[in-house]
Amino acid sequence: MVYYFTSRCGAYTIYMGKDKHENETLIKYGLPEDVWFHVDDLSSAHVYLRLKPGQTLDDIPEEALIDCCSLCKANSIQGCKKSTVYIVFTRWKNLKKTSGMVDGQVGYHRPNNVRRRQTEKNNPVVRQLEKTKKELFPDLAQEQAARMREIQEVKKAHMRAEAKAKKLQDLERARLKEERSYERIMTQDKMTSNADMNATVDDSAAVDYEDDFM
Repeated sequence: MVYYFTSRCGAYTIYMGKDKHENETLIKYGLPEDVWFHVDDLSSAHVYLRLKPGQTLDDIPEEALIDCCSLCKANSIQGCKKSTVYIVFTRWKNLKKTSGMVDGQVGYHRPNNVRRRQTEKNNPVVRQLEKTKKELFPDLAQEQAARMREIQEVKKAHMRAEAKAKKLQDLERARLKEERSYERIMTQDKMTSNADMNATVDDSAAVDYEDDFM
């Protein structure tokens, strides 16, 4: 079971697993657009924010950050009792799982890409998010596979567009090169014709001059 919420701004989906076993599934079948949130150094729910394609951590609205951090803190057995905790968050693709880790435990491929944010108890935000809560049983593996196919299709379309643009560019270069080559030939022919005409005029004049003395 996965719990789904709608951000207060209405633009984003937030979701989390029911327990540590569900968290393992979410770690395995996330999407490239997902951002993972967790209370630092304490056990807590794994909260995910699904960004729009192409968005980065810097694009997350402040309100959506507060939503995710508040929800994460509220779903930590120890963290919910504290007035303030730190929340860590990073892209789903930065999560690293090794064979020696227990359920729910993760590491990072690039620790420098993990951000840390201080979060205070915010019950009004949590209550507002709880009103949008839905319990669903999605096929996460199928969703991930479908999204990966979409990404590959977009990449292929982009590559085809680039190849077409390059081909048109090459054809235009070839056309311009041929035009310049033609212009050079025409210029050379014109110069040759002028020389021939001058030579003809000179020869005729010489013959006329010689006839005068015959």
